Amino acid sequence: MYNIAVIPGDGIGKEVVDATLIVLDKLPIEFNYTHAIAGDACKEETGKALPDETIKIAKESDAVLFGAAGETAADVIVRLRHELNTFVNLRPVKSLQPDKYGDIDFMIVRENTEDLYIGDEEETPEGAIARKKITKKASEKISEYAFKYAKDTGRKQVTCVHKANVLKISDGLFKNTFYEVAQNHPEIETNDFYVDATAMYLITNPLDFEVIVTTNLYGDILSDEGAGLVGGLGMIPSANIGDENGLFEPVHGSAPDIAGQQIANPAATILSACMMLDYLGESEAARKVEEVLIDVIREGKNVTPDLGGTSTTTQMAEYIASKL
Repeated sequence: MYNIAVIPGDGIGKEVVDATLIVLDKLPIEFNYTHAIAGDACKEETGKALPDETIKIAKESDAVLFGAAGETAADVIVRLRHELNTFVNLRPVKSLQPDKYGDIDFMIVRENTEDLYIGDEEETPEGAIARKKITKKASEKISEYAFKYAKDTGRKQVTCVHKANVLKISDGLFKNTFYEVAQNHPEIETNDFYVDATAMYLITNPLDFEVIVTTNLYGDILSDEGAGLVGGLGMIPSANIGDENGLFEPVHGSAPDIAGQQIANPAATILSACMMLDYLGESEAARKVEEVLIDVIREGKNVTPDLGGTSTTTQMAEYIASKL
């Protein structure tokens, strides 16, 4: 039995998480869910966007399934990643529907603890300053993870993305460390691109990428661009993984404009649950759910409006569950 912390969060979070639990409960695996609160409504009610009890529940679980964060995202999901010491953020970009680009399938391995996301900002007489933190240790750790991921999944290439031509010290350190780590993995092909060039290459040559390893901010931006290649944010899952904890969440936000309407696409959250199953060692179940989800999406009938169907969030989940 696996103890899963369930944190729906804000907006459509509850809808897509509830839908995902419908699918998980159809598997021959026993889950014990502990629900916890966080987010905008939680802050209004308790004075804290991320209560200590929620952090405790998350740390004591085998994995955390998270829905969506609203205006308090920095105080909730960014802090939760930090509290759980999840140093890597995995964001797969994979075609689930036939599209003009072909069979896109690459992974963005994003460093999860540093960069501008440490939130070290201050006001100055001239305006404001934000400090960008890049360390040798974190750069080594994320690069090693990228190469290990490539080997474990049969990928043959890892691309480092940076802006070392301008940020010579910080991004220069990240790039140089990447190539130092690469020397220990001669069987994997390596290359590197500036982040602005990569943004173009993802549009012009998306099939050229297999694994991208990059810093926190660039990874966040590029993964949203990647979502645009394969059907939008509603199709992109993510995993935050550390040495002891795993946190799994869809890339999309809380979408307050459609919250409560039961039209949110649950695919990204279901796929995040598949990544959670992989993390728990239940890869056979993960592949089964993923295959059924892809079949349902490509069938195009029992899906939410954004995918061309008329099903509600719950109805789509129930249909997927029936196929399991």
